[in-house]
Amino acid sequence: MRLRPDAQSWFGPSLLEPGVEQTDNPREFERLWRGFMTARATLGLVLLALQGVIYFLGASKETTLILICAGYFAAALSVRLTVRPRQLGKAFDTQWISTIGVDILAFAALQLAQGSSINYAPLFALPVLMASVLGSLLLALGAAAGVTLVLFGYAAWMSLQVPGDTASYFFQAALTGAGCFVISFLANQIATRLANVELRAQRSQLAVRVQRLVNELVIESLTDGILVVDQHGTVRAANPAARQLLGSQGNVRVNSFDLSSVIGWQGLLDLMNLSFAENRAQQADVTIHHAGRGPRRVRVRTQLTAAQDGDAESLCVMFLQDQREMEARMRTEKLASMGRMSAAVAHEIRNPLAAIAQANALLDEDLTDPRHKQLTQMVQQNARRLERIVDEVLNISRVQHSEETASSFALVLNGAVEKICHDWQGQAKSEHQLCVNLSPRSIEVGFEPEHLRRILVNLLDNARRYASQNLDAIQVSAGRSTRGQGMLSVWSDGQPMDQSVERHLFEPFFSSESRSSGLGLYICRELCEGHGASIAYYRTQRNLRGKPVEGNEFIVTFRPSPSQDDLITPSDNAPETSWLQAHR
Repeated sequence: MRLRPDAQSWFGPSLLEPGVEQTDNPREFERLWRGFMTARATLGLVLLALQGVIYFLGASKETTLILICAGYFAAALSVRLTVRPRQLGKAFDTQWISTIGVDILAFAALQLAQGSSINYAPLFALPVLMASVLGSLLLALGAAAGVTLVLFGYAAWMSLQVPGDTASYFFQAALTGAGCFVISFLANQIATRLANVELRAQRSQLAVRVQRLVNELVIESLTDGILVVDQHGTVRAANPAARQLLGSQGNVRVNSFDLSSVIGWQGLLDLMNLSFAENRAQQADVTIHHAGRGPRRVRVRTQLTAAQDGDAESLCVMFLQDQREMEARMRTEKLASMGRMSAAVAHEIRNPLAAIAQANALLDEDLTDPRHKQLTQMVQQNARRLERIVDEVLNISRVQHSEETASSFALVLNGAVEKICHDWQGQAKSEHQLCVNLSPRSIEVGFEPEHLRRILVNLLDNARRYASQNLDAIQVSAGRSTRGQGMLSVWSDGQPMDQSVERHLFEPFFSSESRSSGLGLYICRELCEGHGASIAYYRTQRNLRGKPVEGNEFIVTFRPSPSQDDLITPSDNAPETSWLQAHR
């Protein structure tokens, strides 16, 4: 089958070249073939019954016609029952002889044996139609030519038998032959056109199915929620993102549910009613209230589907966007420009800051008044603080992942973690909440002590913010992984995070709280990566006083210090691994 060059679409070929024959549909061809074979057998049975009635009524005592009809019926029935459907060839092969040839021969024999009493010429339309529909145009014209030759032969034979007006016989043969040619051509063209239309319809249906599957896949994978709601507030369809935004209620898990069934969805229902009432698209910020959790702000856009006819029902398509996701994307887009700007500002601040510190030191040497001395000390302290901030901004903006950074420090993890946790307990006054589990063996990692303090204090502050007030609600563990790497774990029995929050957990300026800057975990990740370490979040389970308790766990995996790279062996790892698993 040939296609036009412009007939290609994204879902495959869609249009056929006009006039191209297409009969490669097995089911359709089999149906047509069996229909023609059944018609042949039925016609043979009718002819046999007709000749039998004529014989028994005494109108004719010839048995030749009965034998011809019986033979034709037997041949047609045997082809119908024994031969499998097969496409007619373009030549006069055995299949043509067993079907069209038998028909032409049998009808010619009937016409010749009957004489002039009954005209069997209309029966020749059956083989001509069969050749036109089941075969090619050449075969159809050949069948029409064969029928015409038979009719002319019969006319010549009749002119010899009845030497009267012979012109009428030849004129009738010519007229019938011309009709056979017209029927064969038109039937073949109609059959070809119908086959093309059917094939085009099948390809269109295939394209529609493919497009529907692709649309469903795209809608299912969208991060924005999509709801299809009718005028009664019944949700006809909802993608996973929309179901997650609506909450984890049991009625959300079914295929269709009612927006009015949950009070927290009233804002969506009101916006849907407003869209139908004004018959136009709407946009608004809606608050979805979840049972047992805080409210969630979403931006909702509605679009009404156009009714195809008067009886069709219009639907409202609602597009839901989590505002926290939108704000996170906006903050991420600003991050690159802010990073470049902060690095440039930090470079510009360094020189005047050094001049201020130097001038303050010179001024402090000439001052004797204690009050003036106190002022210069305040200037010195804040100048040092600004200098540290500038260094941190530059370090984070550079995002250095070089191995030289990690190789320049060798830190004993056990002692550093114990000291940082002890200091944090004193400042946070949470001695009963914190439980520290340290490995009995010394673990040396390549990490700067001050950066480790910042990471651990940040994780402990986050854990205290969401943990309960129970005993040992926060647990810090230090040990080795199965690969012999140093590991630091901070676990708390806080509630599980929303997937929208977990997805952007380590992104800058993203926080589930309005008062938080959203830079804590981002700085922890950057500091870890700067030393060749990694940080990850897991939802894990711990044993507290004999009961399994789920909680949030942050695990920092360190890179070994240079002095420990060659000392790690599988035998050394085994006791540390079992110890670490025992405290998880």
